[in-house]
Amino acid sequence: MRTFVHGAAVWGVACPRRPSRVAGVTMAGFRVRDLSALRMIPHPAVTLIVEFGAGSPVVDHAAGRLRGSVAAGPGIGAGGAVWASGENVECVQVRLSPVIARAVLGVSPADLDGVVVALDDLWGREASRIRERLGEVSSWQYRFALTDAMLASRRAAGPPVDPEVAWAWRRIAGDRGRTRIDGLAAEVGWSRKRLWSRFRSQLGLPPKRAAKLVRFDHAAHRLVAGEDAARVAADVGYADQSHLHRDVVAFTGVTPATVAGEPFLAVDDLAWSGHVSGDLGLGRRPSR
Repeated sequence: MRTFVHGAAVWGVACPRRPSRVAGVTMAGFRVRDLSALRMIPHPAVTLIVEFGAGSPVVDHAAGRLRGSVAAGPGIGAGGAVWASGENVECVQVRLSPVIARAVLGVSPADLDGVVVALDDLWGREASRIRERLGEVSSWQYRFALTDAMLASRRAAGPPVDPEVAWAWRRIAGDRGRTRIDGLAAEVGWSRKRLWSRFRSQLGLPPKRAAKLVRFDHAAHRLVAGEDAARVAADVGYADQSHLHRDVVAFTGVTPATVAGEPFLAVDDLAWSGHVSGDLGLGRRPSR
């Protein structure tokens, strides 16, 4: 476990030594003695927080407060509306590509649009079992292996998304949100109405919003890396710096200068090193 220090924040961070057996899954482990109020920044993935140990995270969101293990849909935290805190927090955080999220969760990500739910409400006793097993072992690598085995089992038993939907997501994620959305339906041979409906119901957000979220995520990480906002806006595909500013405020509730100092994003360089938005793209081009 390595130490992440960002201002007053001091976290222990663990990373798996090998990739998940499930394409579209990334994981990291966190140990935080005192997790001060932490703004959750929207990300183009479904997020699972599986806690164990003496303490537990607390998530405050528009509908109230949740304590313990949670699941959140892609883009959760828009407008700066979701905050995490807690003492003696130990957890495995999982990021799921929307392409596999329905199979793993047992529900469509559309059911998690803009909300945070207790993992117990989705998985029942299985959520309790994985928490108990994670708390019984002392090795982070073993914890990752246990979590991975559970995710692989659920992935294998769950329904896949349509190949056309997976392809559209892959195009959006691979192009970092700069894909021409109106051309996606023609690429897969569907009508625009059909693709938009299936994409929304199976992945949890419409294609245009997905592209905006992927583009924002890429821009936000470049801001955290210290790059100039005007340069980021030009490179990432915004019309100008004002356009970038508006998107950042819409997604986070704060300015690009503030986002650049957010620990939620700064820890990514250590916890999710090598994993960017494009890594969430899954699915081969469908035959026509």
